[in-house]
Amino acid sequence: MEYSMPAVKIFACTQSTELAGKIARAYGIELGNVIFSRFSDGEFQPSFEESVRGARVFIIGSTHPTSENLMEMLLMIDAAKRASAKHITAVMPYFGWARQDRKDKPRVPIAAKLVANLLETAGATRVITMDLHADQIQGFFEIPVDHLYASTIFVPYIKSLNLDNLCVASPDMGGSKRAHSYAKFLNSDVVICYKQRKKANVIEKMELIGDVEGKNVVLVDDMVDTAGTLVKASEIMKEKGAVSVRAICTHAILSGNAVEKIENSPMEELIVTDSIPHNSLPKKIHVLSCDKLFADVMRSVHEHASISDKFIM
Repeated sequence: MEYSMPAVKIFACTQSTELAGKIARAYGIELGNVIFSRFSDGEFQPSFEESVRGARVFIIGSTHPTSENLMEMLLMIDAAKRASAKHITAVMPYFGWARQDRKDKPRVPIAAKLVANLLETAGATRVITMDLHADQIQGFFEIPVDHLYASTIFVPYIKSLNLDNLCVASPDMGGSKRAHSYAKFLNSDVVICYKQRKKANVIEKMELIGDVEGKNVVLVDDMVDTAGTLVKASEIMKEKGAVSVRAICTHAILSGNAVEKIENSPMEELIVTDSIPHNSLPKKIHVLSCDKLFADVMRSVHEHASISDKFIM
């Protein structure tokens, strides 16, 4: 009996409609039709307006707060499962709640593990995500996880700038592995910032390990939230004699007055992806789309092809 490939259907959660549309176009198909009905108390219900029976369904949605974004993903996965989809892939450009990946003090949750359990229970058969806050989150799942790296997007951009005396920097000790990986492909030196926090999002002290005098520095991080760490690091770099400082951060959370901080900082530019949507950003924040990366990997998953060439780090 001849095997036939299941049909591919791509659907978007409401928070990622624009990115999902780009991914669908890059893939070469139309975005699937799904509608959301809302009750007067705020409860919502997704409904696929086309058959997904026997199909390979990709549901695209980043799960940054509010928690409604995660709930949307879970409900859509459940709806696809109950509509007899053959494969259900949660495509999560930004995997939210990932900073809670361990117990760093007594009596706190491990939210990233809980989210993994919820996705599997809802019916996801695969997850595709990008630049997890901690690599070990992949081990929280009992289903395949394709963990992509935005370095495949950022490295070509940094190379195109043709910067002399390039130096890659990590804004904290936890990102040193990431910085070394970028430095390997950019053939550059590495410096590390050592920071101590009083509490979440509040830096008590920061020191620089390494020499940046006369260098064009590129700070590398997986996300930018309040931008306090990046701004403080860029100020220290300039004080230590750096010619220029720019930063690349995969996920632009940009909470509070982060945008204002970045605009008033000594950074030349902040380069991010469109994993998290924003209505408008200043020219100092440069957005590179991750649509082709996800479309290519989704096609490879569907065709049972290797995705090894999509990894730089």
